[in-house]
Amino acid sequence: MPRGRIIVESKVRELLPEGMRLASDALDGLDAVVREIVRKAVQRCQANGRKTIIKEDF
Repeated sequence: MPRGRIIVESKVRELLPEGMRLASDALDGLDAVVREIVRKAVQRCQANGRKTIIKEDF
């Protein structure tokens, strides 16, 4: 899997309330969490004999 970030910083910043700041290492942590969630969804999908991830896999 490529190691570039899979999240978009500007989109994450749009979610923050006015005055809230975001440290650059927070994005690395968020990226790691998202990667783990996707990895688990892939496992659930495969365990159910499917090749398409559905919302219930998350």
